[in-house]
Amino acid sequence: MRPERSACAPPGSLTVLWLLPVQAALMVGVGLMVTGPLADQWPLAAEDGINRALAAHRGGPAGPFSEWLSLLAGTQSIIALTVLAVVAMPAFSRGRWLREAVFLAAAVAAQSAVFLLVTLVVERSRPHVPQLDAAPPTSSFPSGHVGASVALFGGLAVLVALHPRGARRWMRYAVISALLLIPVAVAFSRVYRGMHHPSDVVGGLLNGTCTLLVMAYAVLLPTRSGPFALPASGAVPAGRLPAARTTRDHDGTPRRAVVVRHPHGCGPELAERVRGVLRRHGYADQAWTATSAERAAGDLADRIADGDTALVVVCGGDGTVRACADVLAGTGIPLAVVPCGTGNLLARNLRLPADPAAALEAALSGEPARIDVGRVGGDGPGHARFTVMAGAGFDAAMVGDASQRVKERLGWAAYVLSAVRHLGDPRMRLSIRLDGGPVRERRARMVVIGNVGSLQGGLPLLPDARPDSGRLEVVLLDPRGVRGWLAAAGHLAARMLPGRAAAGPGGGDGRVAGGALEYFSAVRVDIRFARPQPRELDGDVIGVGTRLSAEVEPGALRIWLPPRTPAEHARTGAAAAVSAAEDTAGVPSGRSGYTVGG
Repeated sequence: MRPERSACAPPGSLTVLWLLPVQAALMVGVGLMVTGPLADQWPLAAEDGINRALAAHRGGPAGPFSEWLSLLAGTQSIIALTVLAVVAMPAFSRGRWLREAVFLAAAVAAQSAVFLLVTLVVERSRPHVPQLDAAPPTSSFPSGHVGASVALFGGLAVLVALHPRGARRWMRYAVISALLLIPVAVAFSRVYRGMHHPSDVVGGLLNGTCTLLVMAYAVLLPTRSGPFALPASGAVPAGRLPAARTTRDHDGTPRRAVVVRHPHGCGPELAERVRGVLRRHGYADQAWTATSAERAAGDLADRIADGDTALVVVCGGDGTVRACADVLAGTGIPLAVVPCGTGNLLARNLRLPADPAAALEAALSGEPARIDVGRVGGDGPGHARFTVMAGAGFDAAMVGDASQRVKERLGWAAYVLSAVRHLGDPRMRLSIRLDGGPVRERRARMVVIGNVGSLQGGLPLLPDARPDSGRLEVVLLDPRGVRGWLAAAGHLAARMLPGRAAAGPGGGDGRVAGGALEYFSAVRVDIRFARPQPRELDGDVIGVGTRLSAEVEPGALRIWLPPRTPAEHARTGAAAAVSAAEDTAGVPSGRSGYTVGG
């Protein structure tokens, strides 16, 4: 079952989709003019003299300073600084700067994509002077270092200019000026070190500036109803709380709620707010139980054994929710999530508000719905269930290596820091079998089996995944080199565009032709690894092993969800129609989706 494709994409989003190709065409045209009919005209004819003059006067502090600037604008530095900035903005603003983080990441990625495309068409050799850096195999036009520094540091300058609160005017102007001077300094350093002609760095400045204009129009300028509007949080506005429903047994006594509380995520203040929300909704009889390392669901199994529990509230992250869902699956007892953990991916995918108490308030103002869970097996973990994702390889190594202390301070940003340490991990050899079909041999850095599809920030890792589809979605990630990572990142970022997020992978034969991403869909997935690999369930490490199997349990878990809007009702109806059409057409199980070249 897939969400429907938007029948009418907003005009602004359609404009954005052709702005980047126009930018690329403009840059290609400028490059061809620079290397063609204008090459012998002033001022381009004087460029060789400028390069030779700078090379003849090298020395002093300019050498080390220009080297530092080149390193600062290098690919690895730009990627690392972008990741840190994109992670820090929503983490330290508690989600308020999500749009800004998307803008910065999209600007850097789009600039790189345009740069690579232009260098494939425009061929220009490096200056004929001694070069102080190793020359990459790309064309000299435009300068990738300069373009990347404009996208990153210029993008940060734009964000500082748009958010003046909390800083004095002179300080804000000083920060903006310093950020804007960095790309200019990088441009000089690239010419000084003999890596580019002056027109190359001008091309880099132009490419980076155009990218910032396009992405600012696409991401920062629209209102919440514009082409790149982020989904509403679903929070219930203060002062407009819905009337509390009476939740009592037939004899008039208050119905009983069992509350499972993670002691680190749910402190005394939040616990009191949760008690108040439950009392408001008629759950005066509350039984609380705390989790521990040995009992991830606390005493939940014992508390619901007598059969009089009307509701289970889980105050914690995805790991706590998973442990409780493992107990509740198939019982019919509804669950409500209070997201107060590190990732909270299930809550994010179910569009619950980020504020824990507001999430409970919104959910109990709606109605229970049934969602699927995945049941896993293999060598080691026995049988367990997950509600979000199961993974192996890079994904599990990243989760297992994240420091608990850093997670408590930075939240899910700790996983990004851990991921950087595992970027060089070797690829896995594996075989995958879908719904008992043929065995497929693959190599990958990571495999993820998902019940839901979006990561933090709404990044659609598994665009077809729906928690009520009756299927599991699988992705193999195998980027090779910088271009592979850029291809994967660009594809996932493109899925966030209006009309694209709803478009699933689609059909295909699943063959990998140097692909960075490969998707599959099945009811049962069996994976074997050539060597033991780290594995995880919903952010909890389950140890290394050579096998990982997963099977969907359709509708096994009842969960309270906020009231649906009329648009969501319409989407549900359309999705049901699509699902019925697929069933009528006999869509095969274990279908493979598509690959993204990398």
